Amino acid sequence: MESPVGVKPAASSAAAPSEEQAASGPKQPKTEILDSSATAGALATDGHDPILDPPPFPTGMTTLVGGIITSVDRIRNHLKVKVYGGDTWTIFFDERTHVFRGGAEVTQLALKTGDRVYVDTMLDNNERDVFARNIRVGIAAPPADTEGQIVDVDTAHSEVTLRDSINSVSVRFSVPPDARISEGSVRVPLANLRAGSLVRVKFSPERPNRGEAREIVIVARPGASFTFRGPVTFLDRHREVMAVHNTVDNKTYDLHIDAARMDATANLAVGAEVNVVATFEFTHYNARQITITRAAGTASK
Repeated sequence: MESPVGVKPAASSAAAPSEEQAASGPKQPKTEILDSSATAGALATDGHDPILDPPPFPTGMTTLVGGIITSVDRIRNHLKVKVYGGDTWTIFFDERTHVFRGGAEVTQLALKTGDRVYVDTMLDNNERDVFARNIRVGIAAPPADTEGQIVDVDTAHSEVTLRDSINSVSVRFSVPPDARISEGSVRVPLANLRAGSLVRVKFSPERPNRGEAREIVIVARPGASFTFRGPVTFLDRHREVMAVHNTVDNKTYDLHIDAARMDATANLAVGAEVNVVATFEFTHYNARQITITRAAGTASK
C-alpha cells in the first residue's frame, strides 16, 4: 500500500534493532571507581581532603576571652559574646571546635544564650574572623596572667586595683591570706605593695573586672634602681630617650636620659653595647649612669 500523499516513510533510525543489539539487551547504569590519580590535585600531601575534611586549625597565638553568650546562630555557625570589660565579639565555630561543660566534652547544642563562657580564640580566614578553638561553658576560667601598674592598695579589705598594661582597663583583685607576694626571690607582705609599682599577677577571674590574685610579683617600685645590659636598639636625642634590649630578661626597655647625660654620651649610638643604671620614676625609667662597653660598628670580642 502506498504512503499517503505528503507523508514520507519512517527514517532509518527508527528501524528495528540489529541482531547484535537485540542480543546485548538494554544498557545498565555503570559505576566507575576512580584511582587516586583522579583526585591527586584535590588531596593535600598530608592526606587531608580539602573537600570532605575540615581545614586544619589556624596557626598563631590563642587568646582567652570570657563573657556572656548573647546569641547563637547555628546556621552561620557563630555566636555573639559580650566580653567582660569590652565589646560584643562575633566568634565562629565548626566541627573543629571543642565544647566543654563541667569538664566533659559536649556537642555544640550545649551553647545557649545567657551562658557564661570562656573561649580560646584564634584568627581564621586570612585573619578576618575570630575562631573558637575551645569553649568552656558555665565554669570558672582557668588561671590567667596580667601585668600593669598598681593604682590603689586597700589593705583593710585586702584588695589591689591594677591598670592593665595592654588595654589600660582597671582591674580589682582580692588578695587572700595564702596569696604569694614576692619582690625578687623574697616573699613580702601585702603592706609592701605601693601605688605606682609595676607588678605581674596570676589570678582566677571571678566576674567582670574582678579577680582573686594567687600570686603577685613586684617588678619595680618607684625609686628603685635597676641595671640594664645590652645593645641600644633606638635613640632619639631630641626626645632624650633610648631603647635597650636587656640581655638579662630578653626584653626591650625605654630609658629616658636627661640633657646633661646626653651631652656626656657623644659616642652613644644604635648598636652600641651599654650598661645603664636607671631609676623607676612611676611612669618611666630614668637613666642615671650610662657606660658604653662596645662602640657601635665594632666587633664583639
